[in-house]
Amino acid sequence: MTRFIDFFEVLIFRHRAWVLTLFAVLTGLLLWQATALRLDAGFTKNIPLKHEYMQTYMKHRESFGGANNILVSVCNREGDIFNQRFFERLKAVHDQLFFIPGVDRSQVKSLYSPSTRFTEVVEEGFSGGPVIPADFSPKSERGLQQVSENISKAGIVGRMVSDDFSCSMVTAQLMEINPDTGEPLDTLAFAEQLETKVRDQFEDEQISIHIIGFSKMVGDVADGAKDVLLFFAVAILITALMVYFFSKSMLLTLLPLACSLIAVIWQLGLLTVLGFGIDPMSILVPFLVFAIGVSHGVQMINSVGKRVISGMTVKEGAQRAFRTLLIPGGVALLSDTVGFMTLLVIEIGIIRELAITASMGVAVIILTNLILLPVLMSYVKLGDKYKARFKDKEQRSDRFWDGIAHCSRPKVAYGILTVTAILFALGFYQSQQMKIGDLHAGAPALHADSRYNQDTFLITDKYAISVDYMSVIVESTPSACTSHSVMNAIDDFQWKMENVEGVQSAVSLASVAKLINAGYNEGNPKWRVLPRNQQTLVQAIARVDTSSGLLNGDCSVMPVILFMEDHKAETISRAVEAVKEYRQQYETEELQFKLASGPVGVMAATNEAVSAAQMPMMAYVFGAVIILCLLSFRSLRATLAVVVPLYVVSVLAQALMTLLEIGLTVSTLPVIALGVGIGVDYGIYILSTMSDKLKDGMQVRQAYFEALKERGSAVLFTGITLAIGVSTWVFSSLKFQMDMGILLTFMFLVNMLGAILVLPALSALFWRKQSKDT
Repeated sequence: MTRFIDFFEVLIFRHRAWVLTLFAVLTGLLLWQATALRLDAGFTKNIPLKHEYMQTYMKHRESFGGANNILVSVCNREGDIFNQRFFERLKAVHDQLFFIPGVDRSQVKSLYSPSTRFTEVVEEGFSGGPVIPADFSPKSERGLQQVSENISKAGIVGRMVSDDFSCSMVTAQLMEINPDTGEPLDTLAFAEQLETKVRDQFEDEQISIHIIGFSKMVGDVADGAKDVLLFFAVAILITALMVYFFSKSMLLTLLPLACSLIAVIWQLGLLTVLGFGIDPMSILVPFLVFAIGVSHGVQMINSVGKRVISGMTVKEGAQRAFRTLLIPGGVALLSDTVGFMTLLVIEIGIIRELAITASMGVAVIILTNLILLPVLMSYVKLGDKYKARFKDKEQRSDRFWDGIAHCSRPKVAYGILTVTAILFALGFYQSQQMKIGDLHAGAPALHADSRYNQDTFLITDKYAISVDYMSVIVESTPSACTSHSVMNAIDDFQWKMENVEGVQSAVSLASVAKLINAGYNEGNPKWRVLPRNQQTLVQAIARVDTSSGLLNGDCSVMPVILFMEDHKAETISRAVEAVKEYRQQYETEELQFKLASGPVGVMAATNEAVSAAQMPMMAYVFGAVIILCLLSFRSLRATLAVVVPLYVVSVLAQALMTLLEIGLTVSTLPVIALGVGIGVDYGIYILSTMSDKLKDGMQVRQAYFEALKERGSAVLFTGITLAIGVSTWVFSSLKFQMDMGILLTFMFLVNMLGAILVLPALSALFWRKQSKDT
């Protein structure tokens, strides 16, 4: 390894001009590529496509529609809907939504849809027709009265018309492909069109427009994600001030910032080269890459500064710093990279792209901060004034580190370890209460007072249904709906599910067939049953069209649609467990109740995928860190001294999530891996210095003091700077970014404290023969 480092050092520093030229050319090319980067937020990226539920969802998506739907509620601010202005506006919204590219026009439904019909029992039998007749004129009081009666007859109050008759709903399913371009539907562009062509155009003082659905939610998240640019600028400013405070030199401030920005440029450019976009969740990663780059850059300028005040030239100091930091810095960054790559075990597209984005960015830092930065610094001229300031700072720091070094004394160390063990026990107990999934109503990525969530709350309040529904797909043989035993099983299953807490209502072919059968018998409630006679049963179901979404073409698949009160983790889990329990009573070889379709079905699959991936991900993250530390230090004791504080902090972070009511979701699961990946850097840098001195027989306290003199200031600076940078996220308009900011701030700070306080205490325990209480 020493020969390799010698060769690499000579190769780089003898050809410094060529190295800088190569970096400049590659940076220019990748900057040009980065300008073509686009936001990408496809629906299928957010779901675990290989999950059992999603296999069912994809299998029946064409017959019963997907979970990617849009609900537009048109509301009269004062009074009910039965007036000319409202119906003219409702028709305009329907027509506008119908013609937006990407909408499945056959699935656009409102009062104006021909498929929205009513049926009534009259003396001659059945009578019915469209809720809004062809000759309807909203100017006619008689026409409005007729529509009002038809709405009541159609039984659509609570679904297509609000319970208080102040709103009416327009719904639509979205296609995966934009028919105008032949390319995958641009979710963000579609969400923008909903705002400009629907809300902005038709909302006024009398009429309000409320829009919910996956595409609209992602669009609002993307709008909020644009604030990331502001946070990025604030982070650069804060970091620049902190680096200047640390280095006391404008030039030494600019160099690590420039190298970190180059790393971000390379990362974004490489994403474009590989054909990836960047989604609203991954848009936070470039900031983390920048912050990680600065932290390693500070280690480099700190190391060079120490060499310069010891009498070396700047070039010699840069070469010595390169030799000293190549292995520990490379191992730390490689640990970060491998740690982020463990997120690939989660079979959800958005997390996998986050893993690729983060690992690629950190891998690039190995080049920009461990090679480019020392080469650039070798050209810097540091005068006597800088040397005097740096030396004075070092002397003041040494007095501080001498006090901190007492943490490695046995008596102090055992006290620290006792407190750590108590905190771990309390944190472990609290972390067991962590929930998988969303813990609050509305879109979890947005604040409760956001427009999207306010629209969600209004629709949930005014209608008996919402976008929170789950379809249990009942699969059987062709013409199974003409079998009384099959239909009765579906009916019994639906009744049991309607009585599960959190299920607001349910509908199936069986429940509709009972209503129709009663209609054939003068509407008598006594006949609201499933006929045992096959001919009579066929008569009842014959009036239900496949467009209702309650059966497929050959009547072999019949969904039971469960409308949920919300999509909280407990609500979804309770409903899924009930389905699994009740379906066992009815399933046969020819009758299967399969989970699940609909938005809540997607959430259920996502929650289960996150839950299943949680432990393997943590095992892979810590496994990778352990292996790399063992290869680097060749010591089990040194490896444990680095890993144990990391594990304690990860458990405490999970405990914090339960206290703050933050569920483990697609957006929060990666935070643990990110925190561990970045947190390991502190311990590696400190122990890389300690380990060599301990092998030489030095006492633990002295070895730790020497490590703090060499690396302590940079480690302390890094932890504080990273924490301050992400702490600004609490002001974000995105709730998931705020949650990530809180968790990362906690992990950055506490991991830093773990490396400075707990690591030396563990060292005193593991190297007892070299530890004495003085």
